[in-house]
Amino acid sequence: MARRSASPGTQVPDAGTASGSDRLSEIRAAIAAGWSAPVARLVGFQVGSIEPGRCRIEFTADGRHANPMGTLHGGILCDIADAAMGMAYASELRRTESFTTIELKVNFLRPFWSGRLVAEGSVLRRGRAFGLLQCRVLDAEERLVAFATATCMTLPAGPDGGLGRPRSPTGGSARPRSELPRRRRRSTPPGGVLSDGGRAAR
Repeated sequence: MARRSASPGTQVPDAGTASGSDRLSEIRAAIAAGWSAPVARLVGFQVGSIEPGRCRIEFTADGRHANPMGTLHGGILCDIADAAMGMAYASELRRTESFTTIELKVNFLRPFWSGRLVAEGSVLRRGRAFGLLQCRVLDAEERLVAFATATCMTLPAGPDGGLGRPRSPTGGSARPRSELPRRRRRSTPPGGVLSDGGRAAR
């Protein structure tokens, strides 16, 4: 199979780049072709390895990534941890599925200034709709710099079968109405008194 050039787009290239039938083979083929996410190029991290339910992100911090106190900005640690957990989750998806992170928590355990960091993300538990993940961020001496957990939600893949989600004309997320949770409407009986004892506005 002819090797494709790296995609300049924002998502993993389409399924035609891979010979398997799952997201993991697609992601591996894209990385081998030189693909990386825009945020990875901006921050400067890369995928070191990816296996079913596991991903290793590699990153070298320098002065550009410092906060006003001179240590590594916590947002950068969030970025590499989120990337490691997100790719770990994506590695277990079908090609008909995409995902989003709906919750992220990070504990910063020791200050870090510059040098090499590794973020090791893994899936702890995955159901049909949601998954729980963890990530350990280690320095070159394998000391724990940060620990993160996340919850990811599985979504239908985009129209082209990729991980990316379509954008709305206003710039927000274009989520089909059928996917939105329905809001339960409260009925007001005669007299304006609600069932919970409150009184409806007149």
